Amino acid sequence: MTSTTARQGSTIHLAGDLPAVGAAGPAFDLVGTDMGPVRSADLAGRRVVLNIFPSVDTGTCALSVRRFNQLAASLENATVVCVSRDLPFAQARFCGAEGIQDVVMGSAFRSDFGADYGVTMADGPLAGLLARAVVDLDTDGTVLNSQLVPELGDEPDYDAALAVLG
Repeated sequence: MTSTTARQGSTIHLAGDLPAVGAAGPAFDLVGTDMGPVRSADLAGRRVVLNIFPSVDTGTCALSVRRFNQLAASLENATVVCVSRDLPFAQARFCGAEGIQDVVMGSAFRSDFGADYGVTMADGPLAGLLARAVVDLDTDGTVLNSQLVPELGDEPDYDAALAVLG
């Protein structure tokens, strides 16, 4: 069974499903704004919040990065990784213009992240981009929270994303 989200009320199918709570989160290897690696292995021993979205150049996506940037400063032993298929240059431009410093940006433009996490949109006008979702991982990579936002234009449930982190 594949998951679905929606864009302006039209159903969009995803190529897979988010990892279930209690499952091991798939390893990831993303590209940071400095073109260096952003890898799950490098975050071992830390709790990780994956803020996943289509593009930093859209309003709701930009809001989620700003909000998680604010929230990240108060998290203990946790890293927020904002993941999209935007090129690292676009992510760096956005962070510079917005003063974003407390989250890590990770581009999935040359990885299997979308397939591994079940968030690649398989149809619709944004096919190939990532759906809006949040996945929280414990220090050992176990999924603590997994939320697919039902409508791409809506923000994720920040309270639920942070509640599992205590």
